[in-house]
Amino acid sequence: MSFYCYILECADGTFYTGWTTDPERRLKQHNKGTAARYTRSRLPVKMIYLEPQPDRTTAMKRERAIKRLSRERKKKLIG
Repeated sequence: MSFYCYILECADGTFYTGWTTDPERRLKQHNKGTAARYTRSRLPVKMIYLEPQPDRTTAMKRERAIKRLSRERKKKLIG
């Protein structure tokens, strides 16, 4: 099984960070409004960053690390 950490850009320009095993499915869930309360009111969202991870624990740790970054640092990470 593959694990990924991702960043979404919401319609209002904010970023949302999460982790998943299926990026396409997760993006569809976010855009349906069934994935996270934060993104539900900021639709549509688009995936702007995807980072593969070796396992679930690492993906969760990476998600927390990215969430702690400033907006400017996230922009640099995205490239």
